[in-house]
Amino acid sequence: MHTGDNRDRTGRVLAVFAHPDDESLACGGLLAQCDTLGIDVSLLCLTHGEHGLWGTTRGTEPTELARVRREELEAAAGVLGISDVTVLGHEDGMLPWIDADRLEQDIRRAISRAAAEVVITFDNDGLYWHPDHVAVHERVTATVAGLGAAAPALVYVTMPPGVGRAVVDHAAHVSARRGLPAPAAMLGVSNVDAFGSKAGPTTLVVDTTGQAVRKLRALECHRTQMAGGALALVGAEDAPRLLGREHYRRASVGAQGDTFLERVASPAPADPD
Repeated sequence: MHTGDNRDRTGRVLAVFAHPDDESLACGGLLAQCDTLGIDVSLLCLTHGEHGLWGTTRGTEPTELARVRREELEAAAGVLGISDVTVLGHEDGMLPWIDADRLEQDIRRAISRAAAEVVITFDNDGLYWHPDHVAVHERVTATVAGLGAAAPALVYVTMPPGVGRAVVDHAAHVSARRGLPAPAAMLGVSNVDAFGSKAGPTTLVVDTTGQAVRKLRALECHRTQMAGGALALVGAEDAPRLLGREHYRRASVGAQGDTFLERVASPAPADPD
């Protein structure tokens, strides 16, 4: 695990997600950028993703998949420079039905342990309307709102619309050149147009082209989820074009002053009338 010396304590970040691979797909570029800036990043993952049974994991027992996916997450965190990883044992696929107070207590504990000044989590669309992701958005928002004057800044991440389709189209082109069937799914999601669909309004856009290859390498660590999917056909030369932009939105709850994110992001362009 990466642990650099003399790190800048300003803007300590906690990323809160549901499953291993969420962190790399949603905001891997920004997390890698934090590492280059010397900003400490901690990660709270609420499940082991033990029911993610696709690709090479079909037929794998949940306990074994949980172990493998934990290892994959640790490897991806090392690529991104995440300094601390906590994985909880909540059941994959059941977060909307787990006691809300219990989840919020876990999140409060992680915020305190990380001394987080900025928390990053899913926007209200959960990247592609995954129920676990939406539940994490709701529970993190409620937790931060309940911290009052002691709350960190809260930042939501979503996928830029069209990214999933662009990755699948690229994979189809590569597959055609190789005379192979084209994968239609990305990380097990067959409706790739759901990524970024009807998400909340973006306020900040981060150009992550300089970290796109690193983001891709982190995604590749999640090999059980990448196998056979469209992202597996993205090469380093394609990463800046396909993975080099991330969308964020400041929440209306939590601290409202500027954070490091305003220094590395650009305001989202206004929607045309």
